[in-house]
Amino acid sequence: MSLRNHPWPVLLIWAFLVFELVSSLLSQRWTVAFVALATLGLSVAPTLLAERLNLRLPVPFVVAIVAFVFGTLFLGEVLDFYNRYWWWDVALHGASAVTFGMVGFLFVFYLFEGDRYAAPPWAMALIAFCFAVTIGAIWEIFEYTMDQTFGTNMQKSGLQDTMWDLIVDVIGGAVGASAGWLYLGGHREGTPARVIDQFVRMNRRLFRKAR
Repeated sequence: MSLRNHPWPVLLIWAFLVFELVSSLLSQRWTVAFVALATLGLSVAPTLLAERLNLRLPVPFVVAIVAFVFGTLFLGEVLDFYNRYWWWDVALHGASAVTFGMVGFLFVFYLFEGDRYAAPPWAMALIAFCFAVTIGAIWEIFEYTMDQTFGTNMQKSGLQDTMWDLIVDVIGGAVGASAGWLYLGGHREGTPARVIDQFVRMNRRLFRKAR
């Protein structure tokens, strides 16, 4: 996907990050410059990786990835959205959990080459759900490790923050996995199920048995 083919929200975020990077370097705000550069790099990386793997990503996927990285790193850390808005961390965890639930389903569906009859829909959805919750649990372990090792404050209020994050991960993972279940049942009206359908259609070579 060339630069001009990216959706305008993505181009707007990238332009903002480049502006912040340049202005921070000129004003010698090294921390902000580093975060802006890291955010820009991490938001571009999935698109480059997809091109290298010859994957085609639906526009909602690209926008969601870039917005999530931008919201987590730059808005969350530089503009302090985590402390300014109590719901910011919850919203990001929920959105990422939904996405990981969908990714987990697509991975399972890919292993079956798109054969919707290779396993019961509920089984595929359950595996996708477990995948999303596992990613969320690993992230909580990472936050704990960073706090204990480097003295950071990623867990914010400690146990309370961790438990709320896990609860949101479970809810979001269930939503993402349910989208896969709905897709297998032929119900593709909702946005998550429609995105799954778009991904399968755009990467038909990976899902040869899909109908």
